[in-house]
Amino acid sequence: MERIEPPAEEFDAEEVARRGVSGLLADGAALFNEGRYEEAHEEFEKVWLSNEAGDADFFKGLIQASICLHHLQRGNLDGARKLASGHRRYLAAFLPVHRGLDVEGFLAAMQRFLAPLVESSPGEAPAWGADGRPRIELGEATDA
Repeated sequence: MERIEPPAEEFDAEEVARRGVSGLLADGAALFNEGRYEEAHEEFEKVWLSNEAGDADFFKGLIQASICLHHLQRGNLDGARKLASGHRRYLAAFLPVHRGLDVEGFLAAMQRFLAPLVESSPGEAPAWGADGRPRIELGEATDA
C-alpha cells in the first residue's frame, strides 16, 4: 500500500512529534469515549498519516470505527453500514491487545452495538442510542 501524503496544511509533523503517538492515541480515545467521533478520527488520522508508529493499520481501524459511529450518530445509515466491518479487518491483526487497548473486547463491543444496524434492512432505521456505546479503554501498553 502506498503511503498517503496529506496536504501540508492538514498535517503538522511537528505536532505529531511533540504530542507523540501515545498522546494522540489517548486524546483520540478520550474524544471517542465522549461521543465526539469525528474529532477522534482526526486524532487517530494524525498518527496514521505520519506512519511514525509502524502500526498504521491499527490506527486506520480506529479511524474507521470512529467514522462508522459518526455516520450512525448523524443518521447516515448507509455510510455507517459501509464502515461497520471495515474496522474489524484492520484491527484483527492486532488481537488480543495492542498499545494498551483490549482489541478483542473493543471489537466485541463494536459488534454488539452495531448489530441492530447490520441486521436491519436498507431503509430500516435502527435507533441511535448512547447506551452501550463502545469505549476505547487504554491500559498499559506492553506490546508496542
